[in-house]
Amino acid sequence: MDFVETLTQRNKDFAERTFASGLKMLPSEKTIILGCVDPRVDPVDVFDLAPGEAVVIRNVAGRVDMTTLQTMAILRRVAQGAGKDIGEGWNLIVLHHTDCGINIGYRLVPDLIAEYLRVDEAALEGLAITDPYKAVAVDVAAVKANPRLPAGLVVTGVVYDVATGRVDTVVPPSRLRPDADA
Repeated sequence: MDFVETLTQRNKDFAERTFASGLKMLPSEKTIILGCVDPRVDPVDVFDLAPGEAVVIRNVAGRVDMTTLQTMAILRRVAQGAGKDIGEGWNLIVLHHTDCGINIGYRLVPDLIAEYLRVDEAALEGLAITDPYKAVAVDVAAVKANPRLPAGLVVTGVVYDVATGRVDTVVPPSRLRPDADA
């Protein structure tokens, strides 16, 4: 219970000192970052984000899966409902990292990892679970293969090194598809 009290006090300090009222629902930098739930790899810290600059979606291993794609579809509909759109001029950053806990899960409970990613266990090897550099390329390819995402979205794949604090660009920024958004 002590840490909950600490968090409550931190929130009080935040509300009094650094809370930014008036932020818009859509991110000011038109950026969506998909990353892992690992507490060492918080995109807000990794990229020194200011409040309201980016949407951050986090899941186990930061993988692109059906739930991620559904989340992005909902975000786009919400944006459209607000009179905006997610597409041309927007960035999607797929952020993987070294020393990911999914490696332990892959060794100990591959059936659970396969179920989570909604693939057959035999398909796990093709997802490059244990190599974040290959895995980020696999996930960027999955994003690019999804015809429901807007063509004008610019996607980038990076890997964060938990030992150095630096990111390496594995998949340079490029449009999802060369054709114009419909």
